[in-house]
Amino acid sequence: MSQIAVAHHNLRDFESALKLFDNLQKIDPYRLENMDTYSNLLYVREMKAELAYLAHHVCEVDKYRVETCCVIGNYYSLRSQHEKAVLYFQRALKLNPHYLSAWTLMGHEFMEMKNSSAAIQAYRQAIEVNPRDFRAWYGLGQTYEILRMPFYCTYYYKQAQQLRPNDSRMLVALAESYENLEKIEEAKKCYWKAYSVGDVEGTAVLRLAKLLKQKLEDEEKAAYFYNKFLEQAESFGTAGSDEQCQAYMFLGRYYLKRQLYDQASIYAQKCSEYNEVREEGKEILREIEAQRKGATGGDNLNGSIVQGQNAALQDKQTPLGNRLSPMNLMFTP
Repeated sequence: MSQIAVAHHNLRDFESALKLFDNLQKIDPYRLENMDTYSNLLYVREMKAELAYLAHHVCEVDKYRVETCCVIGNYYSLRSQHEKAVLYFQRALKLNPHYLSAWTLMGHEFMEMKNSSAAIQAYRQAIEVNPRDFRAWYGLGQTYEILRMPFYCTYYYKQAQQLRPNDSRMLVALAESYENLEKIEEAKKCYWKAYSVGDVEGTAVLRLAKLLKQKLEDEEKAAYFYNKFLEQAESFGTAGSDEQCQAYMFLGRYYLKRQLYDQASIYAQKCSEYNEVREEGKEILREIEAQRKGATGGDNLNGSIVQGQNAALQDKQTPLGNRLSPMNLMFTP
């Protein structure tokens, strides 16, 4: 059961993993194996009460186990007591210097403490223990990104992505580093693959739309991905974000260019709900009204011209005698 729970955790199926770990703890309350993974799940879900209970429970069972130190470290990390968290991760490494999870988690804590050199050292130690641990490679990429060293962070993100080829988070991170290096085509490919494999965080489709709208020939693709982004935002329940108002404004302009006034007016009205783009939305609505009036006036003018041309043509076809005005035969002395 514990291995199935770990497998669900690796697949990011957190709900199933939490249920299995909860059942496992009820069946065998004195089990400590894989409780560090359980504490990672509780940490990610920010379940403070459950993590606090688990930390007290494992400490009562055996406080000299590496799993116990890791659980307590996660507990202090969730409470933002990063110095104490580092202390317990160091205790775990004294008990077992090859304990991979402690090296990686300690690197995360050093990053929270803005100690980049110590974080890099911890992540490198994790890679020495297990070169196939994607979390350590990803952590190094994040560290060098913060240090504004794009070539280094691209290398480490690429290593993490090769270990997790279908993880959209790795692909989005790699795409962002390519974007910083102005390798736009590579960034587009990464964003597209992240969207194809299932965009976990819902950011790949938005960033891809932003890149595509920079070129006029890619506007249609950009509109497609902006629509997809809005669909995702509604499904994730993140309506009202700043990015959405920019998407509404772009789509309003896009449909206005193509004279699809009904769709353009829908997005322009949505722009008016946001302070940042309210004026742009009003401007789009005014342009729609002006273009509609111009189209109507043009139709009337064209109709008048056609009528005049028809009348002139009819006059030409009428015989000369029929076109002469009648003579006045009244004689006035």
